[in-house]
Amino acid sequence: MTSRRTFLLGSAAAGALVPVAATALGPVAASAEPDVRAAGHRPDPNRDRFTIAVIPDTQYLFDQDRGDAAPLDAALRHLVDNAARDNIVFIAHLGDLTENGQRAEIQDVGRSFRALDRRRVGYSVLAGNHDLDSRTDDQRGRTPYLEEFGPHRFRDSPTFRGASPDGYNSYHVFRAAGREWLVLALDWRMSAKGFAWTREVLAKHPKLPVVLTTHELVHAGDGGQAELSGYGRRLWDELIKDHDQIFLTVNGHFWPPARTVLTNAAGNDVHVHITNYQDRYYGGSGMIRLYEFDLARKVVDVRTFSPWLLAKRSLNALERREVELTGAEDRFSVPIDFDRRFAGFAPVPVRPERPARQVLVPGTVAYWRSDSLQDLSGNGNHLRQVGALEATADHHPDSPGHGSRFFGKQGYLTTADNAPLNRMTFERGYTFEAFVKLPKGFNHPWSGLLTKLAPGSAAGKTGDDPKEPLCTLNVAGGGGLQWAVFPKNRPGMSTNWGHEMDEEVWWHVAVVNDGRRTKLYVEGSELLRNPSTPATGIATANDPWLIGAYAYDRVVEKSFHGWLGDVRIVDRALPVDRFLTAR
Repeated sequence: MTSRRTFLLGSAAAGALVPVAATALGPVAASAEPDVRAAGHRPDPNRDRFTIAVIPDTQYLFDQDRGDAAPLDAALRHLVDNAARDNIVFIAHLGDLTENGQRAEIQDVGRSFRALDRRRVGYSVLAGNHDLDSRTDDQRGRTPYLEEFGPHRFRDSPTFRGASPDGYNSYHVFRAAGREWLVLALDWRMSAKGFAWTREVLAKHPKLPVVLTTHELVHAGDGGQAELSGYGRRLWDELIKDHDQIFLTVNGHFWPPARTVLTNAAGNDVHVHITNYQDRYYGGSGMIRLYEFDLARKVVDVRTFSPWLLAKRSLNALERREVELTGAEDRFSVPIDFDRRFAGFAPVPVRPERPARQVLVPGTVAYWRSDSLQDLSGNGNHLRQVGALEATADHHPDSPGHGSRFFGKQGYLTTADNAPLNRMTFERGYTFEAFVKLPKGFNHPWSGLLTKLAPGSAAGKTGDDPKEPLCTLNVAGGGGLQWAVFPKNRPGMSTNWGHEMDEEVWWHVAVVNDGRRTKLYVEGSELLRNPSTPATGIATANDPWLIGAYAYDRVVEKSFHGWLGDVRIVDRALPVDRFLTAR
């Protein structure tokens, strides 16, 4: 006979805001968004992992009769070829495309960017101080830069939405992670008209998170942390600070790279980065930076490398040092709770409470909510309360009922002695569901969520420890789940194990048996440690079920410590898309 201790331990945005008819290059309107997939550039707009690629100053690659377009060409080719793999949804150049802004230089770099035009890839460019007369602002009129990279170039772009009347400032909208995002591409020096246009763009798209790109904003301070430049201070004071949508800014111009976090007027973080590698070997070797957004992990992972060097068969001594940069300002992660950060302008809609009748799927034998002891399935499996419990409004965001009970050290619930559920053996299968949250510092292992009062011996079971309850779903040490049951077809127990769950987070847990095999699910995801040996039904001694407690040899030893929301029991195996969390 296995001892109890051994058992426990082993067991769309709209069209262009400002028509470009006012530009010096004639009328150009933003095009309707084409089918990007059909064009070969295939990012997935719904994946919660996506990438924005940033290309800093390329000026030394395009410098009169000096330079080499190959590094930039390799970078653009890499981004196009890996668009699907890395889910690259947008590419942004940060200005200083060329060294002198001469027409021939501008035309040369324009030819490189045709690789993106041909594939109808969403990208933006902006003018740096080396691309035009640095003494002028965005009202400077016609330039070789504007002739090559003005709004007319983007008439077939899948992301271009409009430009300022002067043509030097533009904005793009792309779709990623199931929502739209906006990129501002702002001139080296904006005029008052440029600022007014930018504010109008933001006002017309008040719910879109914004990445601001420009050539100059911050530089590396004496301590290595990014600091606002003189013009950067103006951008911050007149635009960024008061527009909560802007959560990330990226600029070039200065070197070395640096970053900081500033606090805007709404009290939220704005991540401010400078990236520029023109001072390094071969004018930066066509270095690119990938901002890899992962909404599930609530983080942006940043890495910097040269596709041109990666593709070379052999590298010289200096090239080997430049293939990938791994310094603290070149490879890092930025934690962002996106829902919380965007809540001020685009709050996540609260899922409304659903009436019980909407979740009474065929085969529902019991359904309980926190605001009542009644069985809402209509099957008479009502509860009675033992000890004190606290009713709260806290709940899982996908819970049909908007409430929960907090179980302390003593209180729990139990079905009545004559409840039909007590006699059920579920030989055709079952689905048990519950919403659970553990408090900070949880240290109450082996506390039951759902437990049969009677031990295995009461149903004639002799295997393992017959004093263990006939069935229990409990929280084991460290916040992991355990489903342990004496099935109808075996003398001993069948046990499923889950992983440790984070504290202070709501979880939906489910136990699903199809008549032979049992599987544990958390948040609709199947867990690993599910036994393959057949386990049919649940043995019973016609004893009550305990909610929020654990019993050993008919003695209620321990109450659950934490929150429990809706609980539903169904007499068949449900697919994930029929769980209580189903949309």
